[in-house]
Amino acid sequence: MSTSTDKPADTRDLRLDLFRGLANWAIFLDHIPNNAIAWLTTRNYGFSDAADIFVFISGYTAAFVYARRMEVQGVVAGAALLLRRVWQLYVAHILLFVFYAAAIGFIAQRGHSHLLDEFNVKWLIEQPVATLTQGLALKFKPLNLDVLPLYIVLMACFPPLLAVMRRFPDPALAASAILYLTARWLGWNLPAWPSGDWYFNPFAWQLLFVIGAWVAMGGGGRVKAVVLSAPMVALGAAYLAFAMAVTLAVRIDATWIFPSALIDLFDPNDKTNLAPYRILHLLALMIILVRLVPKDSIVLRSAMARPLVVCGQRSLEVFCVGIFLSFVGHFILEMWSNAFVTQVAVSLAGISLMTLVASYRTWSRALDSRPASRRPPRAGRAEEGMTR
Repeated sequence: MSTSTDKPADTRDLRLDLFRGLANWAIFLDHIPNNAIAWLTTRNYGFSDAADIFVFISGYTAAFVYARRMEVQGVVAGAALLLRRVWQLYVAHILLFVFYAAAIGFIAQRGHSHLLDEFNVKWLIEQPVATLTQGLALKFKPLNLDVLPLYIVLMACFPPLLAVMRRFPDPALAASAILYLTARWLGWNLPAWPSGDWYFNPFAWQLLFVIGAWVAMGGGGRVKAVVLSAPMVALGAAYLAFAMAVTLAVRIDATWIFPSALIDLFDPNDKTNLAPYRILHLLALMIILVRLVPKDSIVLRSAMARPLVVCGQRSLEVFCVGIFLSFVGHFILEMWSNAFVTQVAVSLAGISLMTLVASYRTWSRALDSRPASRRPPRAGRAEEGMTR
């Protein structure tokens, strides 16, 4: 147990941006049904998927950024800045919710009414006031709009935990693990509207977020020698191979090659309550990736990796755009053509647009950071500019 103040890593790790960008691309592809390009994503080859990567890295990044703010500006100021980010996330979710639901409703009214049920927005037609109210409370979520509310709740609850984690990271992680086990044992979850529970159970998924934060707060450095040792890497690779074999067997309906009792342990994959084998799979995947791609790898600064890195750096904007584009892609494939060439075109177009949005936001933020000239324009120049 550490009793001294743990600090996050000294410099930002571009691998975080790379993998979060990859997760955003995968979430976009996975949310388009019957899309053959989605076979490139991790969900088809293991127990965890892009959502696990997104939450883990989000926890790491939150601790990395706001622990420093607490250290420099104080705990209260750091918590206030973190909650300001929560408000930004909430506003982004509401805007996405409105545009998403409006787009689905617009198309549904033009001869595609089945989309109302398929995307769980029929309640906006039947009970608009109640639906909007529950949407503002994060209890009503159309199809594919589950990740951002989870992120909002995790970030909103993070300030007190981060304040404790700065001095006692190991007990904070232990408390998170206890909450995870208790929630799974007692069936805790948040209620959804009009029925059921949250698809991503926050009481369970908080553990992955906190693990990411714990790694950023020095936990990763303290266990680095062990987790990156040859035996641990070999064990992680073996687990990834096993997870790939089981997942592929389920995907291609070849479960007969494994004992039924073994398949029953992993199928169906318990994503809602974040099954332990998902956590182990993600951690094994992180160990292998960290071993294969060191922090100073030239690959991270290459032109090939740039689109992924910039999408990871502008993750919120890219995520929201990707969710909306996944509906557009779904509509195109279902209503116009589901040919393989169309699937490729839709996937590439969506990824290109996401990258374009990320690049624009990076460029526009750079403009904000450039100081304006302090020298006032001459009168003649000002008048000339006004008359053009």
